[in-house]
Amino acid sequence: MPDIFNGSRIFFRALCVVFVLVWFASSGIAQEDENESSVEAVKIFNQAQDAHEKGDLPTALKFYEAALKINPEFPEAEYQRGNALISLGKIAEAERAFRRAVELREDWTLPMASLGSILVSTDQFADAEKILTKAIALDDKNFPAYVALTDLRLKSKAAPEVLRELLIKLRDLTSKAKPTASLWASRAALERALGEKASAKMSLSRALAAEPTNKSALAENAEIALAEGDFASASEIAKILAQVSPNSSDVKFLQARILAAEGETFEALKILDSITNRPAEVASLRNSIAAIGSVNVPELEKQIEKDSKNAVVLGRLCNLLRTENPSKALEYCRRASEAEPNNLNHAVGFGAALVQAKRFENAVALLRKIRGVAPDNYTARANLATALFQLKRFPEAKTEYQWLTEKQPDLPAAYYFLAIAHDNLGEYLDAMANYQQFLKLADATSDKLEIEKVNLRLPSLQKQVNKARKSEK
Repeated sequence: MPDIFNGSRIFFRALCVVFVLVWFASSGIAQEDENESSVEAVKIFNQAQDAHEKGDLPTALKFYEAALKINPEFPEAEYQRGNALISLGKIAEAERAFRRAVELREDWTLPMASLGSILVSTDQFADAEKILTKAIALDDKNFPAYVALTDLRLKSKAAPEVLRELLIKLRDLTSKAKPTASLWASRAALERALGEKASAKMSLSRALAAEPTNKSALAENAEIALAEGDFASASEIAKILAQVSPNSSDVKFLQARILAAEGETFEALKILDSITNRPAEVASLRNSIAAIGSVNVPELEKQIEKDSKNAVVLGRLCNLLRTENPSKALEYCRRASEAEPNNLNHAVGFGAALVQAKRFENAVALLRKIRGVAPDNYTARANLATALFQLKRFPEAKTEYQWLTEKQPDLPAAYYFLAIAHDNLGEYLDAMANYQQFLKLADATSDKLEIEKVNLRLPSLQKQVNKARKSEK
């Protein structure tokens, strides 16, 4: 939601003072015979502004309400009261305050934008559309209205062409003087939704350069990290957001999603239980968390019958069926990827399912695309290495296995397959070194078969190494 104290406090305070003076003048109050109650209302309003600027929201709210008690037709006090209520998490009261401000001054676009933002957050999309469209028609450079409109378009799952049209407008606005960090973040959100991840990251860097603690930009950064499977980065961003807005339902919801993605379902549910004003999203996430831990395929398939585009349930079925029913898993992986096309985890799952189904050429094509987007995704690189190995494309497989051993040097499997790749390429010294590293790290029980194979291979390999050394002399 737009927050007038996100930018320059001095500017917004001066703006409100100007509005107050203009309003009193136009209403006949700022005349020589203005009565004492009007002067007192302005005085109290200024005290409220002082408290608001210092972050003392309860005191600010008390003063705004005192000013309104003296003068009920005071739109600036209603607007600022609404902003204070938002910061205190009192959304329903804030909505009434903004509605009253718009009622008192029908062409004032700042409270329109704030009201539209609240309506979007409470899923009142039709009313939000009317309010925000009017605000932009009255002021086509109303940044808060565009931020709220972006949220509306994304939450209502607008068609790509609608998102593209809005993105063109935001790109135009951000190319001009002094765009806000929130506007840059909205641009990034649209770019991410349209699959333009590189552009989204650039827009976010501009947003955070302008305002390092901007909530919208940080949240969008966390979304990208989550989509890329970078849970550590997402978690760090969530910690920053929690410091900026410790009582925010949006932040708690993000934390719960990150914990669920990391498998910390109990902790995720604890956080969800503390959220009171987003029941629909909480219920949906709860179902998804249940799906994350479920191994009951028939039950999960029943959920898909009711909600055919639930990406979490589709992704879970994709993972569960890869071994026992690869062809069925492929279909669920494909549907999960289509349901959330910008979620890299689904694409990686699809690639892994292709490997399980022994469709290695298709797997290589997809996993190489993923590698181009997320070169450090270990799961994608491991599956790419496997697919290349199975196709006996040993030079390419070797490159992937070398990367895997550099990233996780304590895992024996990568050394085993890297050694075989070297062996097949006649690179016997390298093969010997990697076989020995495998034996050093391997588990005597779980890796028993591979250990036996290596031990059988080593004597003849040693002869080839000796022969190679003699030929070099």
